[in-house]
Amino acid sequence: MKKTLFTILICTLLIVSCAKDQAPNPFLIEKFNIGLLTDSTTVKELDSIFKNDSIVRYISGDEFAGAINSIEIFEKGGKKLLDLSPREALDSTAVISTVRFIDGRYMTKKKISTLSTFKDINEAYTISKIDNLINSILVSVNELNATFTIDKKELPASLRFNMEMTIDPLQIPEKARIKFFMVHW
Repeated sequence: MKKTLFTILICTLLIVSCAKDQAPNPFLIEKFNIGLLTDSTTVKELDSIFKNDSIVRYISGDEFAGAINSIEIFEKGGKKLLDLSPREALDSTAVISTVRFIDGRYMTKKKISTLSTFKDINEAYTISKIDNLINSILVSVNELNATFTIDKKELPASLRFNMEMTIDPLQIPEKARIKFFMVHW
């Protein structure tokens, strides 16, 4: 009888421990969410999502000029984590549209972060498009709704000055570092 009771107790404990929800990784970047942030997160929900962090909101007061107010997220120790941009300025019900990653702990399932190189991106994802800008190039990855900004200083001299040139992924050095990494919703 004791043996049966003990077996039932052990089985119950195993079932309960397996059914327990694991907290999502707050630093995991996916196509439609980053930790607890999702593509439908509103500005007013940020206080509960980042309750252990500091939120800095810049209010320009000029919403008619079309300025989107950025929101910065800092750890309590002062280390900057993220820059968030809402779709509408000065609207607490506005949805977050862009997330810019500052902290290298934020990474995709394929281990891509702000500390990665072009080689890492190219091996992990299919590059959808490369935009040639004045001082940088934007590498787009549709699989993540992400863009990776690489400074043109990382490129060969022949690619730095002609903005009309189409840049092929083969022309970008493997060791080119990411300057910015953003997800767009």
